[in-house]
Amino acid sequence: MIQIYLCDDEDGVRHQIKTALEWKIFMEGYDMQVVCSAASARELLDAMQDNRRSIYFLDVDLKDGEWDGFRLGHELRRRDPHGTLAYITSYGDLAWRTFRYHLEAFDYIVKEPEQIGPSAARCLEAIHERLMDERRDPVEVFPLRIGDEIRHIPLDDILFFETAPQSHHIVLHTASGRMDLVGTLGELEAKLGGRFIRIHRAYLAAWDKIQTVDWKGNRVRVGGRECLLSRAGKAALRKRLDGEP
Repeated sequence: MIQIYLCDDEDGVRHQIKTALEWKIFMEGYDMQVVCSAASARELLDAMQDNRRSIYFLDVDLKDGEWDGFRLGHELRRRDPHGTLAYITSYGDLAWRTFRYHLEAFDYIVKEPEQIGPSAARCLEAIHERLMDERRDPVEVFPLRIGDEIRHIPLDDILFFETAPQSHHIVLHTASGRMDLVGTLGELEAKLGGRFIRIHRAYLAAWDKIQTVDWKGNRVRVGGRECLLSRAGKAALRKRLDGEP
């Protein structure tokens, strides 16, 4: 369960945000809980549980002696580097101050009487979506160097690789275009494994993008494009179609 901590020295604001967060959690069935609603930084810090990735809603203009919201955020970053910070503020633009403190705040909730509760609920929804995205399997990518830049092409976008006329050069084909890279199909085949199949000495095709095979005409249709099929490629295809590794 993800724990939520709230710190604001205004009782009314704190009550509004806590009520809105708890209602949102209840209505959406989030695996979250508001575990601390504190009026001071020390109260929040004393309530923290170590080694937990948590969510923190913090008042920027915290009137708590030497503590303000940014100093508290800095201390929370030290204790919980991967925690999510959202700031409650009376001002519209405080991004420069979070940048100064290297705090990477997720959002800012402006203290407007009629909007603070709904704003907190929307913020929590956005945080939940971000956390769910992070838990999903990351997209597998193919790193492609273009000059000094490295682009990451999702493997699901790749149709096939084809040898280029220039030695040790390959053309990567996607549905939207083509890109040139240095290397050999043999190296790619060993690196990419079972998601791709060598259908010809000049072609390495994505297995799940193969649409039709013309066994007599020695052609394979891959994502709407036509590729050559060799004798060895036929054998590899038949082996794969028979369920052999």
